Amino acid sequence: MTRSGMIRPRDRRRHAAALASALALAALAACGTSSSDDGGGGGGDAVDAAEAAAPLDPAAKVSLTIDCMPPATEKAELRQWKEDVEKFNEKYPNVTIEGKQTDPCLEPPRFTAMLKAKSQPDVFYTYFTDLQQVLDNDGATDISAYVNDRTVPALKDMDPGVLDVLKRDGKLYGLPCSNYTMGLLINRPLFERAGLDPDRPPATWPEVRAAAKRIAALGDGTAGFGEYSAGNNGGWHYTATTYGLGGDIVDERGTGAAFDDARGRRILDNLKAMRWDDDSMGRTQLLKWGDLQKQMAAGKLGMFLAAPDDITYMVQNLGAKYEDYGMAPIPGQRATLFGGNDYMIKKGIPSDKVKAAVAWITFKFLTPGKGQFDWARTKADGLPVGLPQPTFWTGATKSADDKARAASSTMPVANFRAFTAHPVQGRPEPPKAQEIYKVLDTVMSAVLTNEDADTGKLLDTARRQVDQILANQ
Repeated sequence: MTRSGMIRPRDRRRHAAALASALALAALAACGTSSSDDGGGGGGDAVDAAEAAAPLDPAAKVSLTIDCMPPATEKAELRQWKEDVEKFNEKYPNVTIEGKQTDPCLEPPRFTAMLKAKSQPDVFYTYFTDLQQVLDNDGATDISAYVNDRTVPALKDMDPGVLDVLKRDGKLYGLPCSNYTMGLLINRPLFERAGLDPDRPPATWPEVRAAAKRIAALGDGTAGFGEYSAGNNGGWHYTATTYGLGGDIVDERGTGAAFDDARGRRILDNLKAMRWDDDSMGRTQLLKWGDLQKQMAAGKLGMFLAAPDDITYMVQNLGAKYEDYGMAPIPGQRATLFGGNDYMIKKGIPSDKVKAAVAWITFKFLTPGKGQFDWARTKADGLPVGLPQPTFWTGATKSADDKARAASSTMPVANFRAFTAHPVQGRPEPPKAQEIYKVLDTVMSAVLTNEDADTGKLLDTARRQVDQILANQ
């Protein structure tokens, strides 16, 4: 998503495959000294808790380096960033914010090398799944003492499940910028041409299969349903599908695989049937993120699992139209995968810098009606408003933000009613997510490229490989 300075969650999906190379590069990353001016003190982690809990003194003189400032090509977003810095400086005139333009915000090899070299900015962008890597490199400040209802006024209405993803052993290491949950993205014109009701999209996998057959019957190279099987994206989607049916990828202790069961085989057998028996998935396989979007934007694909911001990507980059798409909850609706992005604060920087960082993140990303939640400004700047992208709000804050977003909507929100009216509980990605996804890619690719694939043997092999990955944590 790229609007009102909001963080781009698609970066995680677009660059997931690069993590494997990042792990290889980690051993080669150059070591260096910290770029932060820690003043020779103990830094944010050593400060007295009571002192840390107090908001930043407006008279404090602080400079902050912050990455993921919008690039020059995103003119409206960059203008909004600069406007927000000016508004922030009205309250904190002595805080200097030096934005770093990075697009994409995070590339795994560069991110890994940065952590190894201790060269991250004072305030640095991460994905929800990056916490362990950051901690392994001793890269982030424990901000538990700095975050309270005085420093983050809307904290009480923040989804605790989102905050929990940014915690380890009860300590908080980041604040969220955006999040997403996955559902079923549909092509409304193709549904109508196939005699299907786009306002009543499929809710179960048998319904998906039946709808996919009817859409594929339109011919002219049209596929009813699409799926990934490369770039770690196949494993990501297998995980989302498993969650939707109430299953798990790893066991409760996080020490063993949990997907090698009857449910897991049903998932693969269904895909195998759609691919080979129904011929409703198209013949081009080994697809990764971006491939399905191109097919759908070209009017050649009826459905695929996606996050809502995929629609924005297709509109902004592929010439698609918002009115051509709809969203439904993930089939099964027992749970769905959620992910997102956050900012962490470099370990070892002075307490005032940590306070200034919390203040900026709160102003820009966590204040309803301001920063990224200034929906009227977003609309006025010609950026989209109304996408069914979930936020991390609950309670009164969510109600107020939903109302403000609806008032400035620029797209046909009725198309997404099935998704928004039936929210599904989100679940975070499994531990060692990208390594597990890489293993599960081989399962997905085998099913979609080999008509004789043995789903039971594939899952058994994958289970043993994932057990080994988890044993090496």
